[in-house]
Amino acid sequence: MKKQEIFDSYKNNIMPTYTKTPLIFIKGKGSRLWDIDHKEYLDFFPGWGVGNLGHCYPKVMQAVRDQVSKLIFIPNNFFHIPQAKLAAEIVFRTFPAKVFFCNSGAEANEAAIKFSRKFGASTPLSADGESSRTIGKGRFEVITFENSFHGRTLATLAATGQKKYQSGFDPLPEGFKTVKFNDINAVKNAISDKTVAVMLELIQGEGGVNLADKDFVLELRKLCDEKNMLLIIDEVQTGIGRTGKLFCYQDYGITPDIVTLAKALGGGLPIGMMIAKKEIADTLGPGMHASTFGGGLVICKAALGVLRGIQKEKLLQNASKISEYIFQKLNELKNKYPVIKEIRGMGLMIGVELNQEGKSIVEKCMEKGLLINCTHDTVLRLMPALNTSKKEVNKAVGILEEVLRGN
Repeated sequence: MKKQEIFDSYKNNIMPTYTKTPLIFIKGKGSRLWDIDHKEYLDFFPGWGVGNLGHCYPKVMQAVRDQVSKLIFIPNNFFHIPQAKLAAEIVFRTFPAKVFFCNSGAEANEAAIKFSRKFGASTPLSADGESSRTIGKGRFEVITFENSFHGRTLATLAATGQKKYQSGFDPLPEGFKTVKFNDINAVKNAISDKTVAVMLELIQGEGGVNLADKDFVLELRKLCDEKNMLLIIDEVQTGIGRTGKLFCYQDYGITPDIVTLAKALGGGLPIGMMIAKKEIADTLGPGMHASTFGGGLVICKAALGVLRGIQKEKLLQNASKISEYIFQKLNELKNKYPVIKEIRGMGLMIGVELNQEGKSIVEKCMEKGLLINCTHDTVLRLMPALNTSKKEVNKAVGILEEVLRGN
């Protein structure tokens, strides 16, 4: 198809649920992409963190090729080796737990919400005083935070602490309280006899790259223990090495009750996962939850390739080293250009807050061959791959400086 035919097909045949950028990519390798006109781009925002290892990572490609030549699909009422291996790898790298496989971050968070409600439904009661049908009498409320983002399903949308995403979709499911981020007293004041869990992003990506304070997280862990509440850590963006540790909660010295994963785990293929502590993991039994394509053979092989690549190529160490370097280079820009208000983030999840809107800067960077993102109108967001080199950082920062100089 020619370019205009592609654009017309999207316009005529695909729902307009995305703000489209007029680029058509046909090839990728590492941190580089090529469009239909063979122009090369440096990708410093690969799929909202999906591409933690860049595009077409060799170990992922090899794993996928190997599996598709043997068997592509088997339903989840049968056993298969890649799923068993991936579950064991994840549990080995986290804490004593069991996992639930699904297809996306929203699905993983939906599973965590459903899990917490089942966990809190301790006492059944008669719905009408006579019928044998029962409903949960116990706890079901989940506390979430302002500027959070947990997904686009109705329940995860209700959990999301940003009104702009919720507008037009009322009535949303009940059972969610949104409080101020990094405020332990706000959490305490929101707790009722119906509260069963707290759901938290340690770094709010869509919220503007806001970091949770370590003391706040430690107090939150203690509070959840005291109140027998579940601490759910949403690592959909931060997981799989983004912060320099395999999981961001490891930077905070806590063990969550539930962790949700997606994006980077599949190396570009769709996967989601809920990880629950072993002592509570059997809260969901047979028939209580499911996902037809969750944990399929091909995707599990791809995820195993991701984990093995991170380990064998020491990419966590590289991420930490490159993080230090890119923060240094960005702070040099901050000292030169007053438009930059603050540089913040952790590892390779970086926010550059401006004192003006950032959309035009993103567009001008794209014109010069650099792909970045803007969130919350004024925060440039950079999430380069864990195997990014200093040479690539220099090129990216150089393009950003060209744009800032001419802005």
